[in-house]
Amino acid sequence: MARSSGHKFCLIFGVIALLHAAYSAAQHRAYLRITEQEFTSLPLDILIQGIVSLFMTMYGIMQIAGEFKEIRATVELESKSWETVRNLPSFYTFNHRGKALSPDYIPPHRREAAS
Repeated sequence: MARSSGHKFCLIFGVIALLHAAYSAAQHRAYLRITEQEFTSLPLDILIQGIVSLFMTMYGIMQIAGEFKEIRATVELESKSWETVRNLPSFYTFNHRGKALSPDYIPPHRREAAS
């Protein structure tokens, strides 16, 4: 129980620190606009705070989420034959520009003129 609350604290602290880094970055940009200085980069302390808080937030989320399940594509593919693996009906296209390469193709404007 104490372990879970520690991870929740890490998550909450990370999110708050991430929001604070974002607010500090916006405040820094506003300061540069007021003083008419050119923006080159964020100060190092804001960058470090943003990166550390991002990793704290990711760590907290991963620990709270629990065990991840292994992604095994082979389980689904074992039941299929080689012929059905390459069958992708969502990629079937029947009306495409390649038909213009056919020697029997007649463009629509010529079909209407021929009638």
